[in-house]
Amino acid sequence: MASSCLEQEILEQPQALQRLLESERQTIEDVAAHLRARQPRFVVLAARGSSDNAARYGQYLFGAANRLPVALATPSLFTLYRQPPCIDEALVVAISQSGQSPDIVAVVEEGRHQGGLTVAITNDPSSPLAAAAEHTICLHAGAEHSVAATKTYTCSLLALAMLSAALARDEERLRLLAGLPRLVGEAVGNVPAVLQAAERYRYAEACIVVSRGYNYCTAFEIALKLKELAYIVAEPYSSADFQHGPVALIEQGFPVVAAVPQGYVAAELVDFLRQLHERKAELVVISPLDEALALAQTPLPLPRNTPEWLSPIVAVAPGQLFALGMTVAKGFDPDRPRGLHKVTRTH
Repeated sequence: MASSCLEQEILEQPQALQRLLESERQTIEDVAAHLRARQPRFVVLAARGSSDNAARYGQYLFGAANRLPVALATPSLFTLYRQPPCIDEALVVAISQSGQSPDIVAVVEEGRHQGGLTVAITNDPSSPLAAAAEHTICLHAGAEHSVAATKTYTCSLLALAMLSAALARDEERLRLLAGLPRLVGEAVGNVPAVLQAAERYRYAEACIVVSRGYNYCTAFEIALKLKELAYIVAEPYSSADFQHGPVALIEQGFPVVAAVPQGYVAAELVDFLRQLHERKAELVVISPLDEALALAQTPLPLPRNTPEWLSPIVAVAPGQLFALGMTVAKGFDPDRPRGLHKVTRTH
């Protein structure tokens, strides 16, 4: 039995993903058909917090699969400065589990006012964000009681993947989506082992989290979980950016969490881990690859043969569990992180 709401919601992710696949397939097909008819020239993604990390995944998806330039919105231009950019030819996609934050709503309202295409991805179809957008994709994640987002995050990634595949009319990608609930179930299939492994780091106060490509978002999301739950100074990096200066941080025993998927980035990431291993970093490696796991003091295996473009939905799950384990090991309450609220409204 789960010891916290957070653990329960991490374990609920396969079922939540299955609900989304079954419930929103036709809606997303209809939205994609409307978008193709209008032919947006670029994509603007608006989000905050974990949803902002989901938007980073969207940058890779829409760029690679749909060949569209993608930008992250700058909400303060729409609210505080009241000088919004021209987004009349854009597809504006806003991601928010609650749909309540005024600055994200403002981006969508302005996009619609200018005549752009607007889509809300939210767990609350009655929210202000859903009301502001022309189209709404509901996450169907169910109530999320823990303050830290888990199942709403992975459902947001899946919603973006479904929309991208439908927009491209890529039947092979749409077919591959069906296997995600099983893969995520495998990724969270050994909770006691991950929680026990995390106890090794109960005295850690800082770490870095690295990945690259599609899993750039995974580095950001795992780092966020470590910050908000275990109160660790966890800094996310692309492995490429990290070598341009921050690598000087690495000394013996310095913790590094790395997400290493199969695919185009694997060889570069494994080589990078070898360099960190030589410098005696303390490596926590989330990967399906034996050569990556062999370099780790703490290997967290992933199921094999997950397509790289879908791997962020799978790879983040052991990171969530690892953050939970560190939180418990440090004696903190994972369901009540200090200073945080489930719904955050920024302007």
